[in-house]
Amino acid sequence: MKHTWAIPFLVLIIAICALAQPETPKPGPEHKKLDYFVGSWTSLGNAKPGPMGPGGAVTIQEENKWMDGGFFVVIHETITGATGNGSGLAFLGYDPNDKVYTYDEFNSFGEATHAKGTVEGDTWTWLSDLKAGPQTMKGRFTMKIVSPTVYNYSFEMSTDGKTWTLILDGKDTKK
Repeated sequence: MKHTWAIPFLVLIIAICALAQPETPKPGPEHKKLDYFVGSWTSLGNAKPGPMGPGGAVTIQEENKWMDGGFFVVIHETITGATGNGSGLAFLGYDPNDKVYTYDEFNSFGEATHAKGTVEGDTWTWLSDLKAGPQTMKGRFTMKIVSPTVYNYSFEMSTDGKTWTLILDGKDTKK
């Protein structure tokens, strides 16, 4: 009976630890805006001739689903057309620290894209840095929402972030 003081002390420690557990984070309203992109999408695009290749039609099939927890949309894509055939895996999210949307894509062409996005009204703008050999280019992907099931897009590149060249444009349609 020498240690009868230990039981109330342990109960107190356990109670303090239980109260100190952080609350499970929950997605905010910014995450809910990403719900627009969930579903099956078909992208019909037109690549412009230039340093990226000869140009021509590009079709992308996407299957977009929420990851458990509701913080990220996972995008599985299949690409066919002028730029070659391949596949990609991407993640859409929101960074509450920097207050920007995030897009991270990895594809079968060996490319990794990391973009930060903003939204104003019905227009989403994604900015990224792209490596082209030893040179770093700027990328700008703009999406204009036309309806609950359609958005138009354009992808532009720049060497200085001021003068932009159109590389690809098109339309995405939700099935």
